[in-house]
Amino acid sequence: MIAVIGLILGFLVSALFLIQGKRRSSSNGGQGKKKNQSSNGHEPKDLKRKSYSKSEVAEHNKRDDCWIIIKDKVYDVTSYVEEHPGGDAILDHAGDDSTSGFFGPQHATRVFDMIEDFYIGQLHE
Repeated sequence: MIAVIGLILGFLVSALFLIQGKRRSSSNGGQGKKKNQSSNGHEPKDLKRKSYSKSEVAEHNKRDDCWIIIKDKVYDVTSYVEEHPGGDAILDHAGDDSTSGFFGPQHATRVFDMIEDFYIGQLHE
């Protein structure tokens, strides 16, 4: 009986990881996101990564247009807002510096890898 329960639990955990992987790959068209492509699916005007001022980033402060700054790097997280496990907390610093919130205890270590998918450029003075 215990062996059967163990097998079922193992199967469910494996299925969860497979579903998570398929969900992630289907959200970016089944292929890895291009490094020069913002998460809203639009190519930047130039293929180099851009540099943004704080005032430019501040214009992107809504649920349907959400950029954040983390350690002087700019990320377009618009496509992630609805999936954010913390709900609307991601919008608390939309268009602004989110460094302290990002490195808070509520985030699992996998977010440090995930965030790079949303990188669009550097912050400049």
